[in-house]
Amino acid sequence: MSSMAESKVTGIIQSLSGLEDDLDSLNSKVSDMKKQLSLRAQTEIDTLMEKTREMATKEAEMIILSSKEKAQKESSRISQENKVKLEELQTTIDSNLDLAVRHVVSTVLKA
Repeated sequence: MSSMAESKVTGIIQSLSGLEDDLDSLNSKVSDMKKQLSLRAQTEIDTLMEKTREMATKEAEMIILSSKEKAQKESSRISQENKVKLEELQTTIDSNLDLAVRHVVSTVLKA
């Protein structure tokens, strides 16, 4: 009976050893899967970061273009207003030039 008990114990030990080997193998596979998952996650993060940068760059370019167009319109409007004011000023000067010359001549002659 002792040999049969030893045989059962040996079988149990062998089974436990096999389970231990299987467990080590599973741990190794899980570790490899974690590494692969981590690598995939990092790759996805990098891809999303690049897409985000591209989107932000395009959005910034659109904002800059829009601002540039608004600034050009405003500049054109201001330029037109100044042109009108300059023409008014020139007309005023032209219309009062004779009077100013007479006044200067009169002042110089009185002195």
